[in-house]
Amino acid sequence: MSNLERYNRIFCEQFSLEKGFDGEKIKMNETEDWDSVGHLDLIAALEDDFEIIFETADILTFDSYLHGIEILGKYGIEIF
Repeated sequence: MSNLERYNRIFCEQFSLEKGFDGEKIKMNETEDWDSVGHLDLIAALEDDFEIIFETADILTFDSYLHGIEILGKYGIEIF
């Protein structure tokens, strides 16, 4: 499974998204269930799956699907 597939699977599981969702529209507080609790669940799922630990600043600024891809790149995880 590619990193993109893993990343998308986590978003689908966390926010009950359909496969093939539009990542540009997935943003914190605009996506159902992506509230503060959903955010912590997302971060934990990403950390577990990609075997990383986010820095606090990255957790606080992870506010969209697309920005998350950039943040993961800082940890050597290429999504595209």
